[in-house]
Amino acid sequence: MATDSHFVDYIIEQSGLGARLTSRKMFGEYALYLDGIVVAFACDNSLFIKPSQAAVLLAPDLPQGPPYPGAKDYPIADELLDDPDALRRLIVETAALMPPPKAKKPGKAGPKKKAGPA
Repeated sequence: MATDSHFVDYIIEQSGLGARLTSRKMFGEYALYLDGIVVAFACDNSLFIKPSQAAVLLAPDLPQGPPYPGAKDYPIADELLDDPDALRRLIVETAALMPPPKAKKPGKAGPKKKAGPA
């Protein structure tokens, strides 16, 4: 079942992070980014936080499950949607532990043509 875009909007609203938290649709589901760093996925209308020490320390009792078939287990943070402060802290701390986004490679320009005689 694909995630409803209204659910993603609700996550972003509840987090209180404003424009810092963005989403990108991927295969009917969504990746959530804090300042360009992937911190969570919204799959089947559930919020899956990327596994990290932040989840272990801040929300050790969250249930675990795979966001999509074949994936490893992720903490499922649906219950934190009712606790915006805890949700925001978990997202921010998760982002702090993730590697920075990879720099995009500049687009390749085709070979330059030499100007011929006029």
